[in-house]
Parts: sequence; C-alpha cells; structure tokens
Amino acid sequence: MAMIDLEAPDLHQARLQRVASLVRASGARRVLDLGCGSGGLLQYLLRDPQFERVVGLELSGELLAQAKWRLEGLPAARAGRLELVCGSYAEPHPALVGFDAATMVETIEHVPPEALSRVERAVFAGLRPRLLVMTTPNHEYNPLYDMAPGEFRDPDHRFEWDRARFRDWAQGVARRNGYRVRICGIGEMDAHLGQPTQVARFTR
Repeated sequence: MAMIDLEAPDLHQARLQRVASLVRASGARRVLDLGCGSGGLLQYLLRDPQFERVVGLELSGELLAQAKWRLEGLPAARAGRLELVCGSYAEPHPALVGFDAATMVETIEHVPPEALSRVERAVFAGLRPRLLVMTTPNHEYNPLYDMAPGEFRDPDHRFEWDRARFRDWAQGVARRNGYRVRICGIGEMDAHLGQPTQVARFTR
C-alpha cells in the first residue's frame, strides 16, 4: 500500500487536469461536479474564466465544508460563480438539469452496486448534461501497487471495475440514455494491465 500512497498525489492531479481539459475543450460554460469532495476539481475550474457557473454537489457535509474553506477566497467564488450543494447524485435535482457538462471524478466506485441503476436514472435520464466525464480505478492495475488480489485502493470503495466491465457498463448507460461514450485512460501505461485510471466521456 505504501507504493500507491507515494504515487497518488501525481495521479490525482493528472486526473483533475485531464478532466478539466476535456470539459474546457467541449466549450462548456456551466459545469456540475457530482461528488465534488473537498473541491479539488472545482479549484481548477474556477481558475478558468470560460466557466461562468460551477456547482459542486456532495453528500458529505464535512467534505463540503472543506470545499467551502478551500475555495471561498478565490476571486471566482467571491464573484458568485461557485455554488455548493449538499445532496446525493442518486436523487433528483430539478434545479441542476441541463448543464453543459458534468463530472464524476473517482466517485462512482463508492456507490453500492444495487444503487447504480438509481444513479443512472438521476444523472443520465434526469440531469442530462451535454457532456459527462467520469473517472474510476482500473482494478487490473492494482498488482502494480503491490496490492493483494481483491484488495481495493480505498476501504470505502464498494467495487472496482476491470476495463471490460467498465466499458460494458458505460456502453449500456450510453445506449439506454441517448449518449455516445468514448473510453480512455490516465497514468502510466502497462502493456498488459492498461492505465491506473479509466475515463469515460459521455456526449449527447
């Protein structure tokens, strides 16, 4: 586990940078970060004047408080471009429907598997952003972190998908909800195990 602890900061920043870049390239101006945690991605988005409205949705009040503390001093936050909402992306949020883009960075793996269909309905059928960028661990890569078979990268993860399972799930979600999806990765490539982070880019 020590190995992943050492690599996590670089990989984490690479994820945030890639997701922000994909959202920026889409031309989005209103962005919704689902499961925003303590505000790491929001910090990147708020530094870019392209994004006129940035909303973070987070179920944990403690993490949301950390995000507020982290972001409230930024000029964009003081200018009213930031909104933080306490809630679950598995529930309907009529006020957040139809954003240009949404993100789900390292959060879907915290959802109990039996709740995935509820998340699909709430996010893809309900919120219906034009673009959604999702990242999640590639479970196949874990042996390169000296992890035991079946071990997850975080004790709060309910599952971690291999590449085939993630691709099948993402393609099913896209097909059922009128999206197209492209799969790629982030981090150092292994010829057999792929990259440590998986990315799905859903567009409609």
